[in-house]
Parts: sequence; structure tokens; C-alpha cells
Amino acid sequence: MGTGLAILRKRWENFKQSQIQPLLSIKKELKKKSKDLKDSFVSITELPLKDQQLIYQIKECTRQKNRNNVMRTMAYYDFYCRHPEIHWAFLGHMVSRNGGWNMTDLKGELLSRLLSEKEQQDYFRFLERGNWLIFQDVYPQFLLYEESLKRQTKLFYLLPYFYVSVFMQTLWNYFWDYGDCYLLAIGLVINEQSYLEKRVIQNAFYQKTVLKTIEFKLQDILSLNQILFPCYQEDKRGFEKPPKLIGQTLYHFVSLHERILLGKRLYTLLFGHSDVLKRISQWAAKHVHTGSRKDYWPHLFNDVKESVPGTSYEQQIKNCQLKPGTKRLYSPSLLHSWSNVQHEEAEVGDWFEDWKIMYYLINLKEEVDGEILHDYCKTLEKIEFAIMAQEKIFPSST
Repeated sequence: MGTGLAILRKRWENFKQSQIQPLLSIKKELKKKSKDLKDSFVSITELPLKDQQLIYQIKECTRQKNRNNVMRTMAYYDFYCRHPEIHWAFLGHMVSRNGGWNMTDLKGELLSRLLSEKEQQDYFRFLERGNWLIFQDVYPQFLLYEESLKRQTKLFYLLPYFYVSVFMQTLWNYFWDYGDCYLLAIGLVINEQSYLEKRVIQNAFYQKTVLKTIEFKLQDILSLNQILFPCYQEDKRGFEKPPKLIGQTLYHFVSLHERILLGKRLYTLLFGHSDVLKRISQWAAKHVHTGSRKDYWPHLFNDVKESVPGTSYEQQIKNCQLKPGTKRLYSPSLLHSWSNVQHEEAEVGDWFEDWKIMYYLINLKEEVDGEILHDYCKTLEKIEFAIMAQEKIFPSST
């Protein structure tokens, strides 16, 4: 990530005149915290009883809503509906929908033919752990903000009791004082991806079972790390049409720098234009998240298996349309694909080490091209060809 930060630092020099006040204020606070990450805070038993009760309530609420991808995805959406100023909540909701689709893909028509049962399990554990970790880190922050509004005083001094990074303490305090929705959202992007880095991306187990496997490299080649945002559409009679898809592709999943930049691009896609945000919001409001890709494209996917089990695969898709006489692709709901997971407690520790990561907060106000339909359609076709090639090489696996 060093090279990426160096580039951003140069851009900081060019842009600091237009953004100098908010960023310098944050920089000053982060530099102070980087010198002493062990900010003292009293034992939880020494807090006022009201605060102790609040901490318990937030932890319990977070635990209840963090049982699976469907529940946490909807929790993000419900919070955003209550507090639309917290932009990351909607970004998190839409990205978490994609996480659910990726999980069910492992049991769906295509990837289940390419991956063994063990590989499917390993991939799911990898996706689920990351999805779970982000929620248990960010949702207490949301609930603490909500309680701060109720009490009309900021309560972010309680963030350490949820093991939230000092980086976010700085960003929440700044947001409370100045209401900068962009800085808070990008701060959360930086925080959540940095939080995952050691706990998942650099975790020895996931390195061995997922990140260094041939299959994961194949996934990267096939561009399966595509994030899709469906945009609501109507025909001339006012009836809903299949949504237009916009989004982005992540080509270097293991790069923290690239994941943060992806998060910034996705934020710009969602909040860069009010009409786009309106159409994505309309679609999300009308379609409850199930984890099945039928949620957005029922013409191509179905949560009921239509193909005959045990038959060889034949190409079914051309330009994201079914070929005549073919069946829809099986895309099951999450609750019919995977059981809830009992997770080990999150590893304790603050990822924040260097205040220079704040350079990612720079708003370059760049336009982002969300065109992804062509690439997505080609990806589906590539997977089909990979399946047919595998069945020819290993015919006994069909």
C-alpha cells in the first residue's frame, strides 16, 4: 500500500488548498493519537450505570442482528432509512447484498460445478467471516450515534468498549461537530477494510484455504469480484422492468489499497448523482434481500432448481439472456444454502498505526464509470466455458 499512499500524498499537496480545514483538523487529531494508541479509558465497571447498560444493550442488539448475511444486510438498510445522513449504511447494505449473492453462488448452478464441497465450505467461511466482522465493528458505531442523538450529546468516548479503532473516534467526533457525510463515509470505508486486513486477508487459515488457491486466482481472472448495483426502471405503462446494473470490478482483492479505492468509487456511484441514488434506493425498497440473484434478474435466475441433476452442462447464456429452450440458472436463497455460523470472538487490536492513511479521505471529485453490464455478461459466459472445459477434461466429475 506504500506506493498508493505516496501517490495520494502528492495529490494532497495539490488539493490541500480546497480541503485544508477539515483534513488538517483530522490530521492534527490523528497525529496526536498515533503517538499514543493506548489512550487511557476507565474500566467498564467504573462507568456510570447508564453507560454500562447502553454498552450491554448495543452488544446484544448487534449480536442478534449478526446471525447471517440476510439479517445484517437488512439491519444496514433499516438504519439508513432512520438516518440517511449516514451514507455508509446504504453503501454497506448494497455491498452486503453482493456478499450474499457471492455466498449463494457457491451452491448455485455454476460455481457448484467448478468447486468441490470442501472448496465451497472454505469460500463460504471466508466470505461469512468478513461479512460478520464488519458488522460487529460498524453496527455498534451506528447504535452509539443513534443514542447520541437521543441524548443530544456525543457518546463516542464509549467506542473503545466496542474495540473500535481510534481512527473512527476521530471521524465520528468530527462528523458530530461539522456534519460532513462524505468524510464519515470514506472514513468508514478505510476503517472496515483496514479492520479486515489482518483478521481475514492476512489470516493464515484463509491464506492457505482460499487466497493462495488456484481457484481463487481463477476467480480473479474471471472477474468474479464484481459489485453490482441494480437501478429501478419502469416501462411506458409504469410497470417495473428488469433493473439496469451499474457497478465496479475489483481485480486485486488482496490489496488493501485497491479495496479502499474501490469503496470510494462505489460511494461515488451511489451518492455522486441524486437520480442514480434515487433509482438504486427505489429498487432496494421494493426488493427484500434473500441472497438469490433472482432478486434482481428473475428472467435469468430462479431460486428453484430447473435443470436436471447429473446432466452435463451446456451453454445457456448469451448476452445475459437465456438461449432458446434452456432453463433459468439456479440461484438459491441464502437461508436455503447455508446454516448460521457460530463465530469466534473478533481478534482484539487496533489496526491504526499511521496517520498518513488519512490521505485516502481526499475527495478528488472524479467521475466514475459504472458501466458493468458487458463485463458481467462476459463473466457468466466465461464461467460456463470453464465448466464445459472441466467436464471434458474430468468427465467423471459430472
